[in-house]
Amino acid sequence: MQASREAASPNTARLEAWLAPMLSVVAGMVDLTGFFTLGNIFTAHVTGNLVVAAAALVGGGPVKLATVLAIPVFMLALAAVWLIARASGRQSVTLARLLLMVQLILLAAVLVIGVLTRPSTDPHGFMAGVTAMIAVAAMASQYALLRLAVPSAVSTAVMTGNLTNSVLASMDLLFGGGSRVGDVSRQRLRRSVWLLGGFLSGCVIASVAVSLFGDWAWALPVALAAAALLLTR
Repeated sequence: MQASREAASPNTARLEAWLAPMLSVVAGMVDLTGFFTLGNIFTAHVTGNLVVAAAALVGGGPVKLATVLAIPVFMLALAAVWLIARASGRQSVTLARLLLMVQLILLAAVLVIGVLTRPSTDPHGFMAGVTAMIAVAAMASQYALLRLAVPSAVSTAVMTGNLTNSVLASMDLLFGGGSRVGDVSRQRLRRSVWLLGGFLSGCVIASVAVSLFGDWAWALPVALAAAALLLTR
C-alpha cells in the first residue's frame, strides 16, 4: 500500500483532518447504540468484549456467545477489508471512498435488520447477536480504512490512547520542552481532543436517540457514514 508515501501525501493529510474526527462520532454512536440495544456488546471497543468474556470465565458466570464471537468476527472482517483493498489497487482518497462504502453497506444492514426484527426487544437473542456481529464488522472496516488509506491517522475508537496523548501533550505544553516539542505537542493535543470530543459526542447523541427512537437510532451512524462517503467525492 506504500504507507510511507501515503502518510506524506497532501491529499491524505487533508483527508485525515476531517475524516478521522467524523468517523470518531460514528464510532461513538455505533458503540453506544450496540451496547444498549444488542445485549451489552461492545461493537467498537472489541477489547472490552475480551475483558468481559475473561471476567465471566474466571468468575464462573455465563459467557455470552456474541461477546466471544465478536473477537474472531472482528479479525475476519479486518482480513476481508485488507483483501478488498489489495484487490482494488486503490490508494489514499480513492481507497478511503471504497472502504467507506463497505462500512456504509454494513451499517445500513444493521439499520434494516434492526428496524425489521427489533433486536432490542430480545437483546440476548439470535437476531441481536447477528446484528451485533454485522456492527462489529462495520467497525472493523473503519479501523482498516484508516490504517490502509490514512495510515497517519489516530484511532477513532480506542479512546485510551487518545486520552493518553491529550494528557501527555498538555504536560509538555505546560512545563516546556522547547519550541519544537511544543509544536508537536500542540498538534498531538489538537488531534486527540478532536477525536475524544467526537467519540463522546457520538455517545451522547446515540444515548438520546436510543431513548427516543429505539432501534431506529441506527439511522444516525448510517447517515453520518453516508455523509463521509459523499464528502470524499
